[in-house]
Amino acid sequence: MTFYDLARSLERSGFSAALRDSNWGYAMLITAHVLALGIFLGTVLLVDLRLIRRGVIGAPVSDLVERLLPWTRGAFALMAVSGVLLFCTEAAKCYESAAFRIKIALIILAGANIWIFHRKTYRDSAVWDESASLPVRARVAGILSLLLWMGALTAGRAVGYNY
Repeated sequence: MTFYDLARSLERSGFSAALRDSNWGYAMLITAHVLALGIFLGTVLLVDLRLIRRGVIGAPVSDLVERLLPWTRGAFALMAVSGVLLFCTEAAKCYESAAFRIKIALIILAGANIWIFHRKTYRDSAVWDESASLPVRARVAGILSLLLWMGALTAGRAVGYNY
């Protein structure tokens, strides 16, 4: 069985069909996904803009991250769960979509950027938190994050138009 066959099977399952054909269930699922996406990207944007010395410049990076991280994680969890459920409703179409593949690749790259930032760069935040200039690697992480998440958002939007 190929991955495409698996995707078709998933899309044709009773659960996926019921979800896809439910007026309220599908509408609530998309609403949850878009709401979570807005909260997630909003919190990420605030941190990334701070890393590149735009936006909330007066706040220490660690304070901003500490306050926003629970919201970011919660929104990402809701976004991921609702995204997987939305995928189930059109798995075969998503499998064939170049835009969907680009979206997933960008999300993986953005996740790697976050992991590297938190494992390497952010560990020294106490040292550079209050300094006038942030390390180059922190600024690069912020710029990469902005580009990758905006690319994923754009590709995700294109999925509906590029099957």
